[in-house]
Amino acid sequence: MLRLEDRWIWDAWTVTDGDDVHLFYLQAPRSLGDPGLRHVNATIGHAVSTDCVEWQVLGETFRPSLAGFDDLAVWTGSTIWDGERWRMFYTAISTAGHHIYDQRIGSAVSDDLHHWTRVSSEPALRVDPAHYKTLSSHPGPTEGPDLEGSSETWRDPLVLRDPDGDGWHLLVTARAREAARNDDGVIAHAWSADLETWEVREPRCSPGAGFGQLEVLRSQVVDGRPVLVFTCHPDEMTPERQQDAQGCCTWSVPSPGLLGPWDLSLARPFRADPTLFAAPLVTRPDGSTVIFGFHHDGADGALWIGDPISVTLDAEGYLVPTGA
Repeated sequence: MLRLEDRWIWDAWTVTDGDDVHLFYLQAPRSLGDPGLRHVNATIGHAVSTDCVEWQVLGETFRPSLAGFDDLAVWTGSTIWDGERWRMFYTAISTAGHHIYDQRIGSAVSDDLHHWTRVSSEPALRVDPAHYKTLSSHPGPTEGPDLEGSSETWRDPLVLRDPDGDGWHLLVTARAREAARNDDGVIAHAWSADLETWEVREPRCSPGAGFGQLEVLRSQVVDGRPVLVFTCHPDEMTPERQQDAQGCCTWSVPSPGLLGPWDLSLARPFRADPTLFAAPLVTRPDGSTVIFGFHHDGADGALWIGDPISVTLDAEGYLVPTGA
């Protein structure tokens, strides 16, 4: 378990270097008082472990810039080794945009997984209005209690090496342009030959499966088979999906490959831990896979990352606890 007395910690992702699992997580000071303020005060923390249970906290590893597209807060991303150095793609929001709904994707590099340098003062890729909702095509309020009416979503990038060696892919949480609210969640797709210049492409799934957002995407191999795992809060589902979820936030989908395409109508909730949110999947050196994520203690407003659950895939390709 990773729980900090002076900080809220929530969305997280990992990368493995030898026997070490490096955990990157969003954090904000509890001195803010209101947990809702954490989103505009988020920085990225860093911890390391060999078992995903005991964590050595290394402290803040990345924070907003002084000016530009990422000068308000930095959010969830992913990290990969490009053959020469580490690359991190992250979500960012700025003081010049529509509060938390002006979401952009940034990129940074590192030699040691802790000290990061931005690749550019501009976003790595922007939302494409040809396929995805933007604040221009589907505007909403920029302040006040109705902020949820804003429809642009462009965050939680997942970087993957092409399975056939043809460059790199980014999967991004987005909303389909021509779909109803809470039924418009899709997985945006971009391709790059060099991790620098990106071509935004059509989504790797269709809307209409009852999800408004497919957050903190994981597409990876578990026990020899690929699976897609994502988070969706019940408030971002259609009533039919809410009934199916019964409060669960983490979902899995059988996968034809790491790049899909996926049929989200087949998604099933991960009921072993209903409150599990933004959950990394980690394959340990012995080949076993675990899942863990953050939880929210409504009593005192604490947010922390729980202990791992050993998982596998069932006969149909869904994520289940080992031995279930």
